[in-house]
Amino acid sequence: MNDDEPFLSEEELALHARLKELQQEHADLDASIEALGLMPIPDQLMIARLKKKKLTLRDEIVKIEARILPDIIA
Repeated sequence: MNDDEPFLSEEELALHARLKELQQEHADLDASIEALGLMPIPDQLMIARLKKKKLTLRDEIVKIEARILPDIIA
């Protein structure tokens, strides 16, 4: 085990893995939206759908991040 990382439960490891997947999917959607926008005649409906999916992913990412790093009340 790596001494630099604290012990993580199976649930935390699963959350980290899911977070990484969602972040990659979010980045992929961003690249797709940018590529579609560069086309001579961009498909605005497709771009809107991808942006909506990207926002949904962002919400899920924020929820998982909140579970991994809960607020600490000082």
